[in-house]
Amino acid sequence: MKLISFNLNNEETFGAVKGDEVVNLKPLFKGEANTLKEVLEKDLLAKAGQLAANATATLKFADLELLPVIPEPGKIFCIGLNYDEHVKETNKEKTESPVIFLRVAESQVAHNDSIVLPPESVKLDYEGEIAIVIGKGGRRISEEDSWDHIAGYACYNDGSIRDWQTATSQWIPGKNFWKTGGFGPWMVTADEIEPNQKLTLITRLNGVEMQRATTDMLIHSIPRQIAYISSFLPLNPGDVIVTGTPGGVGAKRNPPVFMKEGDVVEIEVDAVGILKNTIAAEA
Repeated sequence: MKLISFNLNNEETFGAVKGDEVVNLKPLFKGEANTLKEVLEKDLLAKAGQLAANATATLKFADLELLPVIPEPGKIFCIGLNYDEHVKETNKEKTESPVIFLRVAESQVAHNDSIVLPPESVKLDYEGEIAIVIGKGGRRISEEDSWDHIAGYACYNDGSIRDWQTATSQWIPGKNFWKTGGFGPWMVTADEIEPNQKLTLITRLNGVEMQRATTDMLIHSIPRQIAYISSFLPLNPGDVIVTGTPGGVGAKRNPPVFMKEGDVVEIEVDAVGILKNTIAAEA
């Protein structure tokens, strides 16, 4: 099942994608859940599937004003330096534990929305990644149990303002500029992707492939990430983990390749979908 968040008549709602059409699920829940995050918090994912299966799609996907898959996650954990090629191109070393930084909700945009190039920099870089959305919360989750805590998967572009990221030893400013991170177009529920299924991640800039990797190349696996993060904080339904970018980022190319106004960036994950954003200068 593919689940989306979107605006309809100036109101946030959520739905299930069926081909090129969408079932608006919010009215069918009759107040029991008003957002996709609430569906996860109240353990209503199975009910969402039943409602979607029995309902007629009445909306065209192409006509909708999408929102990030989870518009207001409680926490967005991003994993840095998690593919060998990316570690090498940055002249870093592998770490025994995952490198983690946080993003905020306001730094995200939806599929087909514009990633914003701010006036403070021209060093806007792409980072194609796979995001997982937590469905079942927990603390000190074991690696063996981790798959049971995943609600679904989505494409993510961890857009980075490189000069702000490298200005100090702390990455947070360069990773949290307003509307620089793409998240979408939908969440594919975990029942459609087997635990440990090898997923292929591809990033394209203006149609040219810039990054390619598979999840078996992750230094710290998805179960390891869930276990490690939940050891210091509880993971809650609707939390997001962005699992790392492969080599080939623009800043480390020769010459460097940064995104500019009018560029189109796509993040594709097989079995999940394609996230597409256009770069726009901040008004």
